[in-house]
Amino acid sequence: MPEPDRPKVKVAALLSGNGTTMSALLFHSRLPDCPYELVLVGSNVPDAPGLAIAAAEGIATFALPHRGMSRADHDAAMDAALRASGADYLALCGYMRILTPRFVEGWAGRMVNTHPSLLPKYKGLDTHARAIAAGDAYGGCSVHVVTAELDDGPVLGQMPVAILPNDTPDSLSYRVRLAEYQLLPRIFSDYVGRHLRADWVIAELRALAMELPEAEERDSHGAIGWRTGGKSGKFFAYFDHHHHGSAHLALLVKTDGPDELAALVERDPDVYFRPAYYGAAGWVGIILNRPGVDWAHVAQWLERSWRSVAPARLTRLQSVADQF
Repeated sequence: MPEPDRPKVKVAALLSGNGTTMSALLFHSRLPDCPYELVLVGSNVPDAPGLAIAAAEGIATFALPHRGMSRADHDAAMDAALRASGADYLALCGYMRILTPRFVEGWAGRMVNTHPSLLPKYKGLDTHARAIAAGDAYGGCSVHVVTAELDDGPVLGQMPVAILPNDTPDSLSYRVRLAEYQLLPRIFSDYVGRHLRADWVIAELRALAMELPEAEERDSHGAIGWRTGGKSGKFFAYFDHHHHGSAHLALLVKTDGPDELAALVERDPDVYFRPAYYGAAGWVGIILNRPGVDWAHVAQWLERSWRSVAPARLTRLQSVADQF
């Protein structure tokens, strides 16, 4: 059966100037199969040219000057606008403000920035002049996840740019910006859309399932599954990759029975579904190829399902471990 259209990941951007990197993200979002949509562009500069570009393209905008406000109060107001937009991820597109640790923590793992060097080289300012002075053969740009430490978050992708013999910081900066416009949309799209890739979802599930005592990974009827160890081990979870006509990448786990399964699906059909074949035995499907999956909730379901089939000696040990 054809896979239905998936909801796009909602993305906001913050800028302080011309909005060129924001524009790269915006126009990339209009391409077929792009997993995200831009829902808000915010700025601390009300007349920033990037706001006019976004507005002309039908994107909501928000501006709040920071002058006269404490950094914490300004960040809180910007954060409130971002959250009201429903944004799942945030892109910093030339936003010339140092963000408070509280703001960064609130978007942990969901805020992305570009930096005009091949990190970890040349964090901070004057990156092009420093690369030229060091005699480097290449400058370049990096896309990274934002953390409280300046330019220190996990690097998602990089693009080197050759340094020419007569380069100045300005001439190198121009070419690095051209590379940045190509790199950012591609890497950002891959990052926010990773929940649509089976390999990424499987890796997340595997890491959670294998933390459970004596868990083993086994194939079962063409599906990856996890079971308790030993010859008498029983399956407590399966990965559903469009099996039996399913339109989902999903985790299948055990419930208390058909009544609980039906209640879950009725209460939240965007998260739960009744899987073919397994549903008759009270297994529920948790849809994972969607934005905003709560992986702590997934981990709780995995442990609950594991407890329903694990030997008493293991559940007792796990209960003791959970107390610490």
